[in-house]
Amino acid sequence: MKVLKMYEYSNCSTCKKAFKFLVNHQFAVERVDIFEKAPTPTELKTMLKYLGGNLRRLFNTTGTLYKEMKLSEKLPKMTEEEAIKLLASNGRLVKRPFLLLEGKGLIGFHESEWKKTLLGKE
Repeated sequence: MKVLKMYEYSNCSTCKKAFKFLVNHQFAVERVDIFEKAPTPTELKTMLKYLGGNLRRLFNTTGTLYKEMKLSEKLPKMTEEEAIKLLASNGRLVKRPFLLLEGKGLIGFHESEWKKTLLGKE
């Protein structure tokens, strides 16, 4: 069985729900602390492709750091490369949980979306 690599923050209730979902559906999971090790630029670019190029969806827009850095104002003026570099430099800015799969990706936890993507169920 392939091990799924999930970037998460252990105190995040959404991440806990996502992990519980994966375990309950017998997925093997490698948990990576997103605050200690952010997704790589390559992983972020891959996820961005799965998100249809919507850079904002990669960001944890409700996070304190996002607000402190006034990224809601700055993000529209950033290039993709600048945004990816910023996200890769600080995992606190990345929307979590962050899960890349073969040919698709999941960011944030919406159970219906995870069921559809991982289990093929509506």
